[in-house]
Amino acid sequence: MALHPVIADVTARIVARSQPRRAAYLQHLDAAARRGRVERSQLSCTNLAHAFAAMPDTVKIHLKEAARPNLAIVSAYNDMLSAHQPLEAFPAWIKDEALKAGATAQFAGGVPAMCDGVTQGQAGMELSLFSRDVIAMSTAVALSHQMFDAALYLGVCDKIVPGLLIGALTFGHLPAVFVPAGPMTSGMSNDEKAHIRQLYAEGKVGRDVLLESEAQSYHGPGTCTFYGTANSNQMLMEIMGLHLPGSAFVTPGTPLREALTRAAAHRAVAISAEGERYTPVGHIVDEKAVVNGIIGLLATGGSTNHTLHLVAIARAAGIDINWDDFDELSAVIPLLARVYPNGKADVNHFHAAGGMGFLIRELLDAGLLHEDVTTIMGQGLRAYTQEPWLDDGQPTWRPAPAASHDGGVLRPAAEPFSADGGLRVLKGNLGRSVIKVSAVKAEHRVVEAPAVIFHDQDELLAAFKRGELERDFVAVIRFQGPRANGMPELHKLTPTLAVLQERGFAVALVTDGRMSGASGKVPAAIHVSPEAVSGGPIAKLRDGDRVRVDANSGELVALVPADEWAERDTASANLESNDFGVGRELFAGMRAMADIAEHGAMTFRHPLWRD
Repeated sequence: MALHPVIADVTARIVARSQPRRAAYLQHLDAAARRGRVERSQLSCTNLAHAFAAMPDTVKIHLKEAARPNLAIVSAYNDMLSAHQPLEAFPAWIKDEALKAGATAQFAGGVPAMCDGVTQGQAGMELSLFSRDVIAMSTAVALSHQMFDAALYLGVCDKIVPGLLIGALTFGHLPAVFVPAGPMTSGMSNDEKAHIRQLYAEGKVGRDVLLESEAQSYHGPGTCTFYGTANSNQMLMEIMGLHLPGSAFVTPGTPLREALTRAAAHRAVAISAEGERYTPVGHIVDEKAVVNGIIGLLATGGSTNHTLHLVAIARAAGIDINWDDFDELSAVIPLLARVYPNGKADVNHFHAAGGMGFLIRELLDAGLLHEDVTTIMGQGLRAYTQEPWLDDGQPTWRPAPAASHDGGVLRPAAEPFSADGGLRVLKGNLGRSVIKVSAVKAEHRVVEAPAVIFHDQDELLAAFKRGELERDFVAVIRFQGPRANGMPELHKLTPTLAVLQERGFAVALVTDGRMSGASGKVPAAIHVSPEAVSGGPIAKLRDGDRVRVDANSGELVALVPADEWAERDTASANLESNDFGVGRELFAGMRAMADIAEHGAMTFRHPLWRD
């Protein structure tokens, strides 16, 4: 099947737009690769002795040789967070398999891993987005010893995988294999969980009932099973060719999960400079791979957070994408998956229905993905139309199911849930934003109502409890952008706004903050840029102004006469409370440096992007 002309056109524009920076990036990558086939050969004897002083003698012998690859392990392990707790066992398996493959492996460094589920609605959420850049820098520190010839990156959740990949791309000459931990087994149904949350928001059940339902939902090791940013990350690493095929959604604590982790070590050896096929990560993550990532996000109804993260990842590789690229692709990419919050099923159901292998094959056969890409498996994305299974204890691969095992969860490209990907750009006199409508019913996609202004999500919740929001309105929550307070997710608002919508009111949200990978059935114009603290027009809004949020026409406008709008001053807010508590003091510099949302909200100035 020929590639869809819109995908070809968007990709060509990205290539042309990116050419100077991408060329400079590849020049630096190739220069680093030419320094020496084995990284540690550049070190002095003193340097090298320090680097293997603590290793067992069996490993020291190999590290003294200049011809054996040494693998870096960079991990987000901690034992508090369910998604990362399974990673504890992975380094030992990787080291064991590296030795079997004639190589060595060292735990190069750990990176922080915070959970938006724990910090949701709390002050700590204001560190969340910036933790991505801290992780990228931590990855660079781990690799800075120049001891490594390939790296395995162990991470799962929201900011961790983007941060690891940004860090990996700064060492773009090193091959990279991303190693997932997998989702926890299914717990309480998503519908029932959402229902109890709404009952709690209405004061109809107590905290004890809410806590028990949450504990039944998030009940064991592994990633949360809804299709938020964490699981969108895993989809992306697979469709961009950085995972072993079919490994994204294999649950932890199973023989297959261990076998795939061990196989990842062998693959890292094979693609190292001393292996059978040297494959630098900076060559894998090219313009076509990035477009494939966007397409995967759209075809699965993935997290809106990736309108930030994919931009930042692309920039780390010298590639320039923007929200218009997402919007144009969304118009031609069919929605093939319905996974909560865009449906009732969780990612385990998606995986059982056919999973990533089925999805990728359907998109390839419909001409909706670039097949001619480089992956850790070699040339071409067709290898990712397979699924893993165990044969006498060893992982092997077979074709993904020919038909979906559950048409309510996963469908072929010829019979999609909708003809488009449901992610759109809104534009108007309030700036630019994105909206995800894959879970928003058609009758709720256009809201025109008076604005009710808040500068904090708790202000809206308090107004709801006082009974002040029993009407049509557009909730405007501003001063929530990267420079104001780190751009926290405002997911705590979801149950309250959903209650009002179900009571028959026309409600929508407009914010320069984030709404998380769990954006749901209430229309939400998020990531509004420029943000209020930078003088963005969202700061001009006043209570009672009529606002139109139109996901059909792509409008985000204040219905205020143009001459009056032009003369209005922008509001200000007292942001001093954002400066202190739960470590926010340490992030003042990052808030000051943060770029706009459409540029990825990055907090460091990469040399390729200084203009």
